[in-house]
Amino acid sequence: MDNNRNMSRRGFMKKGAVVAGAGIVGESALNSSFAGTRESAEKGGRLPREVWVASVSAKGLGIDGTKERKINAILSRMEQTLAYQPDIICLPEAFVYQWSRKLSLSEKAEEVPGPTTSIIAEFARKHNCYVICPLHTKEGGRFYNTAVLIGRKGEIVGKYHKLYPVSSEIKGGITPGPAKVPVFDTDFGKIGIQICFDANWHEGFRSLSDSGAEIVFFSSAFDGGRILNLLAWDHEVYIVSSLWDTPGRIIDITGDELYKSGRYPIKHVCGPINLDKKVFHGNHMEKIYEIEAKYGRKLIIKILEDEGCLTIESNSPDVTVAQVMEEFDLITYRQYLKNETEFIEKHRL
Repeated sequence: MDNNRNMSRRGFMKKGAVVAGAGIVGESALNSSFAGTRESAEKGGRLPREVWVASVSAKGLGIDGTKERKINAILSRMEQTLAYQPDIICLPEAFVYQWSRKLSLSEKAEEVPGPTTSIIAEFARKHNCYVICPLHTKEGGRFYNTAVLIGRKGEIVGKYHKLYPVSSEIKGGITPGPAKVPVFDTDFGKIGIQICFDANWHEGFRSLSDSGAEIVFFSSAFDGGRILNLLAWDHEVYIVSSLWDTPGRIIDITGDELYKSGRYPIKHVCGPINLDKKVFHGNHMEKIYEIEAKYGRKLIIKILEDEGCLTIESNSPDVTVAQVMEEFDLITYRQYLKNETEFIEKHRL
């Protein structure tokens, strides 16, 4: 990542951390997890695996309206996130036309690269950020509900075709995407994308998590509600939603909401997440005092009593969670369940 970009962000964070904590990113940013990140920022640094993610809403754009007007409105909302210098911005599902029935699918769908992705790619290049651009696409004589990942230089990184279009989409000409869900490599880690109705099935999220994705971006017409919180917990991924009419959210790997846009005029949500964080089973509880004694503020440890689990998060460039796992012989909660499953199945009659 560009060093000048990092330094400029650090300067902004040092001056604006209190405003960010209490303002746009939401009052939930005042929890202890965010406070730890802010403390590190105020000491002049950014955590090694800290990523700033943003999403914008299509609220108020309406079903009708010209393509140009909608794209310009979305660009304006994207620009409002730039004070935070996001690493990646997620846009809502098929935001250009939404469910407009005035045009046929053949009139709405574009090839990639095409007119819409070219405009969004110029924004990504100019502001040195990734952008997830959802739209209807045509490819090989078929139509898809697609999300295109655009890189920091404006290049097309890859495409995700909606795995589970609703029946009305299929009747209208949309083809379901391939069963194998792609994982995309970025300069901050592996990510995945899901679209709207996909949330009702675990296959896509499970595949992404098993393939190493740490953040799943959810472009959608509907909120997803508690389904997303469950998916984040079940597959230990951060989920970032970008929606048509309801507030976008950034959900922790524990299923807790970190940040959320609200009922006020702000049409975006933006905040930092720390990818160096893991969930562990409670059978590691006896090691907590020893870990705390050695690392103190360099780690953030939270006990999830109801779930019988805990989280360990790096709060310093001097130590990673992987180091702590090796030193204290820890395994993640997901690995623990995998081991238990294999043991149980060996003894099943």
